[in-house]
Amino acid sequence: MYRIDKDLAEGAPEQDPRGEGDLPPEAPLAMPVQDLSRMPDIAAGDPIVPVGPLFQRRLFLIVGSFLFGLLAAQEMFTPLQSDGIDWIDLGFATLFFGLFAWIAFGFLNAVAGLFVLLGRGPVGEVSRSRLVLPEGRTAVLMPIYNEDVGAVFRRLESMTDSVAQVGGAGRFDFFILSDSHERNHAREYLAFRRLRETSKANVWYRRRPRNTARKPGNIADWVRRFGGAYDYMLVLDADSLMSGAAMARLASAIEARPAIGLLQTVPQLINGQTMFARWHQFASSVYGPVASAGLRWWSGTEATFWGHNAIVRVRAFAESCGLPELPEDSLLGGHIMSHDMVEAALLRRRGWAVHMVSMPEGSYEEFPPTMIDHSIRDRRWCQGNLQHLRLLSGAGFHWVSRLQLLMGASAYLTSPLWLLLLGAAMFEQLRADFDGYVLISSGWLLGLTVLMLFGPKIAALIALGQDRELVRQLGGWGSIAKGTAIEILTSIVTAPAMMLTQSMAIVDILRGRQSGWSPQRREVDGLDFGEVTRFYRWHLLLGMALMAAIALGLDGSIWSLPVAIGLLLAPVTVWLTARADVGDWLVRRGYFVSPADHRRFEEGPEQPADLVPEPSFAIARG
Repeated sequence: MYRIDKDLAEGAPEQDPRGEGDLPPEAPLAMPVQDLSRMPDIAAGDPIVPVGPLFQRRLFLIVGSFLFGLLAAQEMFTPLQSDGIDWIDLGFATLFFGLFAWIAFGFLNAVAGLFVLLGRGPVGEVSRSRLVLPEGRTAVLMPIYNEDVGAVFRRLESMTDSVAQVGGAGRFDFFILSDSHERNHAREYLAFRRLRETSKANVWYRRRPRNTARKPGNIADWVRRFGGAYDYMLVLDADSLMSGAAMARLASAIEARPAIGLLQTVPQLINGQTMFARWHQFASSVYGPVASAGLRWWSGTEATFWGHNAIVRVRAFAESCGLPELPEDSLLGGHIMSHDMVEAALLRRRGWAVHMVSMPEGSYEEFPPTMIDHSIRDRRWCQGNLQHLRLLSGAGFHWVSRLQLLMGASAYLTSPLWLLLLGAAMFEQLRADFDGYVLISSGWLLGLTVLMLFGPKIAALIALGQDRELVRQLGGWGSIAKGTAIEILTSIVTAPAMMLTQSMAIVDILRGRQSGWSPQRREVDGLDFGEVTRFYRWHLLLGMALMAAIALGLDGSIWSLPVAIGLLLAPVTVWLTARADVGDWLVRRGYFVSPADHRRFEEGPEQPADLVPEPSFAIARG
């Protein structure tokens, strides 16, 4: 429907050049910038749930990770003692301890998620609830930045129609918050007018001439101008999609619990076409339920925010989440880029609960189509998450919020640390005065490492047995087994390239090179092999250097062989995984099948008689 050619765009209706027309009356709401050097008026606490159970869960994860790391480091340390201990040995053992504790945390999180799902089953908390419309008003916010206009407005049309089907058109207003360039404005505005003419729900459009502070600045501008008229805001990304039933359930859930400031859903991945996108779509469907169940189990009222597919209490957000600008004269200064985790911490700082909720159906998003597109987005997230290190000392943060900010930064710091560990292991082997290899000082340590790495996948497959419907949507156990085997192989081959890409990004960021904010490519069918080779030229050089060390028989270099192979294959794997025909070929043969391939998602049968039923929700394809 939203095919917009140049002639139509040029004939778009006139609008205020500042983009201020076609908006509701302003309802200003104060959103003060937070002073992180002082305690807030309301100190962070935990008045919603007893501290005991949550504290015990967190103790299990933290102490368990520490003990696993200590056990592995001690075993690794044993052969190093044969020729005496020096500071290099201590540094190597400490590095190994930290990285092993990190993977142990992921393993224990998956174990916790497995037992949660075995005890409660796969049905989500919100999806289990009865579909009742909220009393309050909800604004559905979709910030956009030079997006594919047709794809964005197809998604908006699906959502407005779906809201109308459940009788919620009068309680949900849709805002398109554009930060796009002037050249895109006419196309966006024409599509908005067309949607507004057909939509039963209110649809509004606002374009900022300057995208100050990026997405968080866009949202803050809306709060300060229109937030006073709404109880809740449902924040989306340009590639987000939600059903009307999901929106109504979220709004009713937060309305029924006055202490909650934010409810974050775990969206499903949809619309994957390339092999890369379908791979992650499949992996998210298989491994995601266990990982998110574990995360909900220990995060409790201190859950995180992913910046989209979440509902927020407007006044709580306004009073808590005015983001300060970090000083530009220091490293990682400027506007806070990874704003979502910080906003969750700021909400909790003022006593508001932040929860993650399970919603197996109704909340969707898309994934970057290629490894290059993923790495570009990932670099921006990397810079934003590293900024969190500067916020750890902020006054009033709950200790779990500080832990999550630290974990967000650590997720990127582990890449250069793994690279450093590989180099340190080779160095230790060269100077070691004992028989054997540093990296396999004992068989049980190697077995424990394999368990830590593959245990979360095993836990996910065990939990999958509880969800027959999901097994059916994944194509049955035969398809799941084939897809898992290819997924593991693909992950092993691509991991070295991703590790080096993140390491190079951190070096660039620490050198002061900003990530910028370029429009995301959401649809790609293949990449030019020359472009791919240029992008991964440093990966090839490091791969060749490692292979040369192996060929020369350098002590310890043999353990870098999987890394060297992955780096040398990087251009081929990136080029291959960027192809849509490869993705289609795999799915037709039962690999990487996911629920998104069914393209229609049934809503639960429990609906009140006075609401218009929503028998199905069609996925809008970009």
